[in-house]
Amino acid sequence: MGRVSAPDAGLEAFEEHRTTLTGVAYRMLGRFADAEDVVQEAWLRWSTADRGAVRDARGYLVRVTTRLAIDRLRQAQARREAYVGPWLPEPVITDFGATVPDTAERAVLADSVSLAVLVVLESLSPLERAVFVLREAFGFPYQEIAETLDRSEAAVRQLAGRARRHVEERKPRFDVDPARRRDLTERFLAAATGGSIDDMLDLLAPDVRLVSDGGGKAKAALRVIESAGKVGRFLLAVAGKETPRPEVRLAEVNGAPAVLVLAGGRTDSVLSVEVADGRIAEVYIIRNPDKLTALQP
Repeated sequence: MGRVSAPDAGLEAFEEHRTTLTGVAYRMLGRFADAEDVVQEAWLRWSTADRGAVRDARGYLVRVTTRLAIDRLRQAQARREAYVGPWLPEPVITDFGATVPDTAERAVLADSVSLAVLVVLESLSPLERAVFVLREAFGFPYQEIAETLDRSEAAVRQLAGRARRHVEERKPRFDVDPARRRDLTERFLAAATGGSIDDMLDLLAPDVRLVSDGGGKAKAALRVIESAGKVGRFLLAVAGKETPRPEVRLAEVNGAPAVLVLAGGRTDSVLSVEVADGRIAEVYIIRNPDKLTALQP
């Protein structure tokens, strides 16, 4: 084989770390489309950089991606203040399959990308979120995070501690057993499509919450709905009405079993549940079409 040219070597190095860069950007921004934009901008900067002066390609690329994500997150936070109804992250398929065979590692990855955790991360400052993502989801050392953010290591440790406490205080205590969650998701789907309020109430925790995101572009509840009775009646009222002759599929979305509702061959809604003490404690419904582009068949 001939010698790899400089441009090809640069592309090869970038592609080697693309998954990490996309993972960092998505956890920072909560939108896969925004994450892809950030990673594309990182590539443009990498393609014109003096790579001969770069000792650590991964560190350089993560640093560029993180800083771009922080800038975009600051802009996004201002836009989200005018968002119609509750805001939820953009869902992504996360069937890690054989690429992550280790159960412990898979659990960490799934938890760090879960809808519940991403919602909590929205309440962090951009710097806190960056530190939390780099440290908790990817295990970067404090010194490397400090260089990435151009902060002292002591300051980064303070940010990490503050972010971790904030997340732990607000993160719901959900059951992450995938088999139990899949079983409840399937029973929940059967109850919703079967129209039985009693079957539905048997599955819902008394203080269950339903959060639906239509973004003003699809019908959705404009406020969080709470209590088993109200959530059950709402779900039975809308089941099958918003999407005539729907097709439903089960998939792994953001590390958890979820229901994809298709209409006319297009993904119309994503429904995901969180489980606590054997019952459904949280229901997330995402209908904003701008957030479903990556989930189209």
